[in-house]
Amino acid sequence: MTAAATPVSDAGRASGAVTVRVPAKVNVQLAVGGRRPDGFHDLANVFLAVGLYDEVTAAPADGLRITAEGRDTENIPLDATNLAARAAAALAARHGIAPDVHLHIVKDIPVAGGMAGGSADAAAALLACDALWGLDTPRDALLEICAELGSDVPFSLVGGAALGEGRGELLTPLEVSGPFHWVFAVADGGLSTPAVYRECDRLRQESGTGDTIDDIPVPAADPALLAALRTGDPHALAAALGNDLQAAALSLRPALAATLRTGTDAGALAALVSGSGPTCAFLAPDADTAAKIATTLTESATCLAARPATAPAPGATVLGR
Repeated sequence: MTAAATPVSDAGRASGAVTVRVPAKVNVQLAVGGRRPDGFHDLANVFLAVGLYDEVTAAPADGLRITAEGRDTENIPLDATNLAARAAAALAARHGIAPDVHLHIVKDIPVAGGMAGGSADAAAALLACDALWGLDTPRDALLEICAELGSDVPFSLVGGAALGEGRGELLTPLEVSGPFHWVFAVADGGLSTPAVYRECDRLRQESGTGDTIDDIPVPAADPALLAALRTGDPHALAAALGNDLQAAALSLRPALAATLRTGTDAGALAALVSGSGPTCAFLAPDADTAAKIATTLTESATCLAARPATAPAPGATVLGR
């Protein structure tokens, strides 16, 4: 596998190439249960897909090759460890064929930002390779492969809104209206998801509550939050947002507190760390306020960049061949 920088136009011109667009996500509720014996945590993870997108183009090749361009590509692996490459290899293995494909990723979702950028690329690669190779894999089988690749990958394929249970991979689609207007403040550098979960466990131990499944109640989705999604009410959604990993992310990256405060002061209805962070998410009442919040955050020097986006967004979608 090679790791060259190839313009997307070259990849897109390849004979029979398939391009898939895939959204980022925000966790409007992330309820984290106690640590299981296998080290994972049961979740009640309410996903909402938002309109920041990566694109993955799959083109015929001799062997498996991956290239990338766009935001933060210096921080992603361009070898077999890339989740998109693993997705292509898993699909090929499922069908008993060679994973002969050139995957070209155009990044716009923040890397290691708690918005499932790597998972999104895996879902996009899976769908693109399935189309490129003419496999017509059933949707349920694609979702099985997604779940094997990672907890967030199935939702990247599905999009919209969904409740993720288990490790987050067991999805129940949710009714959602909209649009909801968001601003995402991108931090300088990422946070390791396993490190944030470890810090969450440590903080629970330190507080005296304990951190295992014997100590922490089984997590459940908040009915008020589900109702807010269903009715498209941003004020009700703001009142119900929650992230059990936020304290851990702030412990590891204290500067995020200033980012959250700045966006709230600029008019956000609510603010929270997105997933395991360090991206911070701000819910705005309308598009004009979202633009104002983004400008204020950008000028505040409390974040690297601020990006407005709307939700819900569709899941991984084939754009063309």
